[in-house]
Amino acid sequence: MTIVTITLNPCIDRTVSVEQILPDCKLSCSNVRDYPGGGGINVARVASRLGSNVCAYWSCGGENGQRLARFLDEESVSHKPIPIDAPTRENLIVREETSGNLFRFGMPGPLLADTERQRWIQQIREIPTSVRYVVFSGSLPEGSAAEWFEDLLRAVPKGIRIIVDTKKEPLRRALDVGVYLIKPNVREMEELVGAELSDDASIERATRKIIEQHGTEVVILSLGRGGILLATADRLERIAAPSVRLRSKVGAGDAVVGGLISALCRDTTLPEAARFGVAAGAAAVMTEGTELCQKSDVERLFRAM
Repeated sequence: MTIVTITLNPCIDRTVSVEQILPDCKLSCSNVRDYPGGGGINVARVASRLGSNVCAYWSCGGENGQRLARFLDEESVSHKPIPIDAPTRENLIVREETSGNLFRFGMPGPLLADTERQRWIQQIREIPTSVRYVVFSGSLPEGSAAEWFEDLLRAVPKGIRIIVDTKKEPLRRALDVGVYLIKPNVREMEELVGAELSDDASIERATRKIIEQHGTEVVILSLGRGGILLATADRLERIAAPSVRLRSKVGAGDAVVGGLISALCRDTTLPEAARFGVAAGAAAVMTEGTELCQKSDVERLFRAM
């Protein structure tokens, strides 16, 4: 394998539709679907569909954990469940038919015992040195300290590039470690630099500041429908997202990372890999729930960019 993804707080994403969300009413749900979820798992699902040799490491607990494992098996995604006692969480995504709005309810997830946190550190230490990239994506389990996240990052064997897509204090710890690439959105970047980023100039200054002051080589700043801002020490480039019909934004950011990492593992240049990632993100919003992207859509959108 060339890619390992780390999902410390995975979930089953349950998606439902209601005609209209009204207070104090019993709402009839339809189109009930369950998907494997969590940042790193979604990255692995996308990378696998795009032909990459990827393995998803994830916290597996209870019946939900067993169901999530079956979902990944059904999608032929290689994965390594890390056993925990508490059950894997379940999130809820509600689509309001009258407006098309999505309402996303994220559950806190399990509490990990000290032995389980140590198990995670050991598993990461044992990642084969032939792996090229390790992707940490998603939230931390309930009650887990940012110091533990830093310990996990430092446990990655030397020579493997680390990509991080998380927020708040864990993201700050990633900068302290000096990971290869981070992928914040504008709100998360504002939290990092402690200032409001109200225009293009302030966004670009903040992104350059991160590159200059930390060991991180690449920042990919998510601009939503505006695409991304790709920043390195010698490059600052905006990559616009293709215009597509919006069905669900859930998992689109994970698809960007999955597309990017797949292209990097084919030794594509960083700018081209970033474009491929943007194409994957655009393809993901064309699908329902967290179905994520289809390879044919990604390739078609990429060719048109």
